[in-house]
Amino acid sequence: MLGKLHGAIAAAVTPLRDGGRSLDKESVAPLIRFLADGGMDGVLTCGTTGEGVLLSVAERRRMTELCLEARPPGFAVAVHAGAQTTWDTVELASHAREAGADAVAVIAPPYFPLGEQELFDHFRCAADACHPLPFYVYEFVGRSGYAVPIPVIERLRDEAPNLAGLKVSDTPFDAVKPYLLDGLDVFIGFEPLVLEGLAAGAVGAVSGLASAWPEVTAELVHRKSDAAGARVNALRDALHDLSLPAVAKQVLVDRGVLSHADVRPPLHGLTHDERGRVTREWVSLNSPGS
Repeated sequence: MLGKLHGAIAAAVTPLRDGGRSLDKESVAPLIRFLADGGMDGVLTCGTTGEGVLLSVAERRRMTELCLEARPPGFAVAVHAGAQTTWDTVELASHAREAGADAVAVIAPPYFPLGEQELFDHFRCAADACHPLPFYVYEFVGRSGYAVPIPVIERLRDEAPNLAGLKVSDTPFDAVKPYLLDGLDVFIGFEPLVLEGLAAGAVGAVSGLASAWPEVTAELVHRKSDAAGARVNALRDALHDLSLPAVAKQVLVDRGVLSHADVRPPLHGLTHDERGRVTREWVSLNSPGS
């Protein structure tokens, strides 16, 4: 176990094939190598960019195992164990610990707007299941449908000894500020807010864009580069209306990392015109002087 997460973490895609029906196991090792070579400090598996909630528990367990088998020394593998039920969440968190992962993150279950006690019980069960691994709450109103109340985080900090911090993907930055709590590490999930977050005390980023463009995110986090900040802003603006899993997978196919760009239905892959847009952004990003 490497200890608490740090730096630039890629919210990795999950390689799929057969129209999105099955894992593309052979592509996991090349993906991990590509991310490590691109300057990432680790990955978060089966999160939003990884289509985690669309995968079965068995598929998510296998993805964890494949990432752990493929990682180079010092490269962190964090597991997103968030699921609709506490039972599935606990199973995934427990498996992450048993398999040798470095950390576990859990998003608030979507659909039902849970109350404070329900959320606390859910997160506490997940934290207990993965103890002593560092545990992170994944805060993302846009996916959960509601925010995790600050009193829930504060109570977890007091009662769950392995609570290490949060990944916060909310916008604007005013929605992130309340989660910058004493004693907890915060990772920014929306790349255009990374520099502001680091200046305010965040410790790094967990980035979906990094799954396809790791070099830019590594420069953004490690060097606090304004140029990298401008690049991720341009990418987010240009691609805001497209599915990030589909975009990232197409770029990874174009870069020779993945064999397939398949996503899990009901998500759909890019149209011909959309692929053209993504290719132009990739070329622009890598052109001299960009």
